[in-house]
Order: sequence, then C-alpha cells, then structure tokens
Amino acid sequence: RDMVGPYFSQSERIGSIEQEEHNMKVSLSNPTNAYCPQTFYTYGTYKEDGTPNFGLFCWFGFCWDGELSIMACIGGEKLTKDRIRATGRFSANLVTEELLPLANYFGNKSGYDPNKMQVDAVISKGRVLDIPILQKSPWIFELEVKQTIPLDDSEIYICKIRNTLVEEQFAEKAREGKGPMHINEIKPVVGWGGGTFFKVGDQILPDMETHLEMTDTPGSADP
Repeated sequence: RDMVGPYFSQSERIGSIEQEEHNMKVSLSNPTNAYCPQTFYTYGTYKEDGTPNFGLFCWFGFCWDGELSIMACIGGEKLTKDRIRATGRFSANLVTEELLPLANYFGNKSGYDPNKMQVDAVISKGRVLDIPILQKSPWIFELEVKQTIPLDDSEIYICKIRNTLVEEQFAEKAREGKGPMHINEIKPVVGWGGGTFFKVGDQILPDMETHLEMTDTPGSADP
C-alpha cells in the first residue's frame, strides 16, 4: 500500500481528513469576504481639471497576459472609476503603516467632494504615465488599462505595468529577483474592504535558497 505514515494508507488518511473537515466546518448562507486579507493600494488619477484624486482599494492582484500584468476590480460608482474610464491609466500606491491614516481618509471621503484633496500629502507625477503618485509610498505601479471587463455593478481592469517605482533600498533585490521583499522593512497594511487593517507578521517559510534545496530533495513536495 501507499503509506503516508506508519499506520494509514494514503486513501485512509484522505478519508480521515475529509471526515474531520466535514465535522468541523459549516456552510455560510451567503458569499462573504469577511476573511480575505489583502494588500491595500491607493489608486491615483487626475480629475478633468487636472487636479489629483486618490481612492483606497484592495481588490488588486496579478495575472499573466504575455507578461506580468495587474488585475484590479472596482465596484460601484466612484470618481476613480470615472477617471480610469476616461484616461485608461492610474497609479497603484502601496499602503504602508505610515501611510494608513491618509489612505484611510481617501477611502472614506468621496472623490466627488470638491474639498477631498485639501490634505497634507506629497504628490508628484509618474515617470512614464501622466498620473499622480504618492511620494511616500515605497512601491508604486504605473498602470495602463489594456482590457476592461464589465460586470454587474463593477469592472475588472487588466493592466499593463508601464513602470514600477521602488525606493532605492529595495530596488537592487527587486531587479535581481532575489526573492520577495522583507515585509518588516516595507511594512504593508493588509485587511479587507470593511475598514479593518492589520500589520503583517514575520516570515515563517524558508528563504528562497533553502526552499530550492528542499524542493530538489527526493520525496519532497513539488513547488
């Protein structure tokens, strides 16, 4: 028999796990994102009069479309969505612990309020695209919309990464592909769209070199 331990076959072990999960879990009556920790970004666009606007979003992820790309979803009617439709471009500025108070304000103040951007923030322009960026964000994507997917009350944007602006202290590691950034140095904020935010903890998996050694070992799990 295929053994995964001294006493159980693989099929017996899987059956045991399935039974445990069946006994310990309940079904939710409605879909929910109450537990889906995600990284937050502020999206920057220029209004029709040329002044900047920023909103706070977390439905943001990566995809592959011939190259590394970004997918971003925005629900409801928002000025940020209006301006992305009109210009086809925006910045995505990583929210850190330092930036959180300002980002949270951006997320709670309507972009249609003419006084929203009367705040103390260092704002400059992107290097490649005509978009506003938050200077204090350590990691900024300059994004150009390649495809828009309309949904019921929301839109998904598949975006080409035209440029990535990174603080110099993180740039070398990013360029050379030396694995992920040290989270405790960048200090990103995670949470969900309901206004609850969390710090990110310490690294718990091996570093990239150790991981590669482990996956090359006979009998180890496929990466």
